[in-house]
Amino acid sequence: MKRINLDTEEIRSFCLLAETGSFRKTAQRLGISGSTLSRQISRIEDRTQSRLFDRDTRNVALTEQGKMFLRLAERILNTTDSALEEFDTYLNTKRGKLTIAGLPSVTAGLLPPLISEFMQAHPNVDVQLNDMLSEGVLREVEMGRADIGFTADVVENTDNLSFQRLLSDRFIAVGAPGGFLDENRTYKWEEILSQPMVAMSRETSVRSIVDAACTQHSFAFHPRFEVAHLATAGALVSQGLCITALPSLTLPVLGRAPLVFRQLESPVLLRHIGLIWRSGRTLPPAAQAFLHLVRSRNLKSLVAQLATENEVA
Repeated sequence: MKRINLDTEEIRSFCLLAETGSFRKTAQRLGISGSTLSRQISRIEDRTQSRLFDRDTRNVALTEQGKMFLRLAERILNTTDSALEEFDTYLNTKRGKLTIAGLPSVTAGLLPPLISEFMQAHPNVDVQLNDMLSEGVLREVEMGRADIGFTADVVENTDNLSFQRLLSDRFIAVGAPGGFLDENRTYKWEEILSQPMVAMSRETSVRSIVDAACTQHSFAFHPRFEVAHLATAGALVSQGLCITALPSLTLPVLGRAPLVFRQLESPVLLRHIGLIWRSGRTLPPAAQAFLHLVRSRNLKSLVAQLATENEVA
């Protein structure tokens, strides 16, 4: 069967002519000349190999073939308009999907208020949040399974990913009430490393930063426990079995047990948190809108608020 190629402009002209029954009125409403309209209708009839209108000196009327074509033309326009409306809705982030991958400390502390604000502005966007370690965040974004990621800049740079630093997250000491950190003051790293410690596993960004600092400053670091999950570290510390040092963004993940938090110095250790996305790829509208929101907010004040809520001395 021969394929008939028609554009939507011609089809709209046909439908309006069928409605008005007048070349003059149709041309006026379309804002085109009568000769242009006549050529459009002639092209449709040539391509369909059908006479669609009976013409007299003043008016036109649909033939039986024209009536059949009108039903099909209206269906085509309805489908086209619906599809374009759906695409416009997608472009304006009225609908769509946003997938975010991030470190557990970021997804639990930093992102919830930002996602809440985003969803209030874009209630019909489906937001999926996946928490995982740094390498997992990299992998999800690089493979296209996540639109954007939030991770530390200790990850290796690749040609496929772009990184933008957003904030610096300071390490603090965490202990049980009445324990080694009971005195409300700033502690030195050498002091806390002399105590039983729980460390995050070597696959985490936290551990990479601590190990690098200990090597740089010739500190001996022999943790009593190594764990993969922040909640486990919090539970061990709350029982007085050990203390730990973690970035302040991790505090909401440590659990509900009473803990004390103290500033650390010598050195002041920072974890730099940033955004990653696939290089050379245009982000979906929902991801672009979320990035705009993140970049427009004072994230340092948000981190400070989280620290205040957890009573970091």
